[in-house]
Amino acid sequence: MDITINPTEFKILIVDDNEFNVQLLVIMLAKYKYKIVTGNSGASAMQQVEKESPDLILLDIMMPDISGYDVAQKLKSDPKYQDIPILFLSALNSNEDIVKGFKYGAEDYITKPFNKEELVTRIHHQILMIAARRQLIKQNDALRKSIQERDKFYSLIAHDLRSPMGILKMSLSLLTEVPEETVGKEMFEVIAMANRTAEEMFEMLDNLLKWAKWQRGVLVPVFQSFNIVELMSSMAAFFSTVTEIRKINIVLDVGKLVDVNVTMDIEMIRTVIRNLTSNAIKYSEDGSKIILSLEEGADDVVVHVQDFGRGIKEEDKCKIFDGDGTHSTYGVHNEEGSGLGLVISQEFIAKHNGKIWFTSEEGAGSIFSFSIPKKRPANTSNQE
Repeated sequence: MDITINPTEFKILIVDDNEFNVQLLVIMLAKYKYKIVTGNSGASAMQQVEKESPDLILLDIMMPDISGYDVAQKLKSDPKYQDIPILFLSALNSNEDIVKGFKYGAEDYITKPFNKEELVTRIHHQILMIAARRQLIKQNDALRKSIQERDKFYSLIAHDLRSPMGILKMSLSLLTEVPEETVGKEMFEVIAMANRTAEEMFEMLDNLLKWAKWQRGVLVPVFQSFNIVELMSSMAAFFSTVTEIRKINIVLDVGKLVDVNVTMDIEMIRTVIRNLTSNAIKYSEDGSKIILSLEEGADDVVVHVQDFGRGIKEEDKCKIFDGDGTHSTYGVHNEEGSGLGLVISQEFIAKHNGKIWFTSEEGAGSIFSFSIPKKRPANTSNQE
């Protein structure tokens, strides 16, 4: 990191009860153009820190009212001043004294009588560290602002495209209802492929919109009691058009469970089930099946989405929830996913104090599962 220092931008507080020592330091540092303020006691040191907000403090230890150790301890315990570097200047030169100085929070310790070049070098070093810290803070602020603007931009794009994409998706879905013999086999396959692509694009836009809102902190969970069996059933029906075209059978296996009420954010859990089911369809061969199943425990529920498709290679399993965009596996019909759906699902389940995991065998299929408490997590609340 290339750092240029303008000494006039830095203020140094010199505190010593010996006026000669103070003046010597003032004269010594004058040529370097630092702003200098002074104090002659522990009490005046505290006053000057509050009044002047110095960037660096040169602090004597042995003072009649409040020792330098006590001044340092008070400053380091105050969040407003704890980041101000302290350089002790003291005649106390035993190892115990020096160690004590560092224990009280000093960044450096120089014994009197000090060497001028050494002192100036150490002061310059502290100023360089302060400047580097300021530059990092400035860069972090700029990066944070850039990320916020990016997320807002993504949100706007996804929001604006979602409506026309929804219309296109609906239109193509209706076209798939046209009998194959009416349009011919070749055209029917084109319509089916366009419909799958529209479904995938709409899902990607929806995930992008949710992710952008989540990153900006404007998507917050609204917990309410809802029958998760009903939710799973509606999601199975949601994919009926796509699965019918590909002759994939979605089986809802909930046993004798009918009413399993879970306190959850319905839209978030719907998104999780949709993403997991969509992935299962993507990696399933035509004519296969997918099983949505539910287990009810005393305090939680576990949802499983099982497919009998391609499965996941052993070396790829550690990358599934990374979401860094570098890992992409093509589906049965060459569909390419961004991985964003799994990242969002992981975050949404975590917000419910739940867990998400998977088991998979290459060539035999995968089971993606998540668990969530039946009652609202104690550390969450409804927010509109």
